Amino acid sequence: MADSPVAQHIGIILIGDELLSGKRIDKHMPQVISILHERGLELSWARLVGDDAALLERTLAETTASNDIVFSFGGIGATPDDRTRQCAARALGRELEINAQGRAILEDKFGDEAYPNRIHMVEWPAGAEVIPNPINRVPGFSVDHHHFVPGFPKMAWPMVAWVLDEHYAHLHTDERSVEYLVEVFDTPESALIDLMQAIMNEHPTVRIACLPSAEGERKIEFGVRGRPADAASAFDALYAALSDAGIPMGACTSR
Repeated sequence: MADSPVAQHIGIILIGDELLSGKRIDKHMPQVISILHERGLELSWARLVGDDAALLERTLAETTASNDIVFSFGGIGATPDDRTRQCAARALGRELEINAQGRAILEDKFGDEAYPNRIHMVEWPAGAEVIPNPINRVPGFSVDHHHFVPGFPKMAWPMVAWVLDEHYAHLHTDERSVEYLVEVFDTPESALIDLMQAIMNEHPTVRIACLPSAEGERKIEFGVRGRPADAASAFDALYAALSDAGIPMGACTSR
């Protein structure tokens, strides 16, 4: 894989009309979050796209223009409704070609039955690299920081883990993000805006969010998330500011 600057975010693209129609429920996002967490990484964004080729191409044009690490799930088979390979090539401005390593894998697995149709499963954008499939050996592919895997969970998840360990081990860390939480009571959000903005300005490396109660209670949950030292410092500052303002609070928790 060609060298490029370190990606700042990790995203996923979930592909398929069956997800948008409700015929199937996505299982990938929770598992990817878990796989990333095991390596001290976090998911930054997710997109859900149907099988419409124009929309998928537009989505991939946007994501490939970024430096994000992206995992795309589904649509890399050989049937006419599998359009991800073709859309990725057009988005990247590359020709489709039969990948030599992929061809060798399919010929070894299927023999003569690799032709005339199965071989299209390794017809990828020029310059793509193999992602090994430990379940049935039919590979996925990587192009720069974009990684295309099947929609089948038992195949896709070990392939995602392999990519992270093979290409992004330098990003792994034992320092997992933490989140500190506190509830405030009997205080409107409008009274907390300036206080919250000041803490965010002073601690730009953490994420601070407020979540009002959805049950009609006059209660707001504050969360501060980031690397342990940064999150602890920002939360201490937030708690002190709330205390100084005389705002009633509940017990502090973390996760």
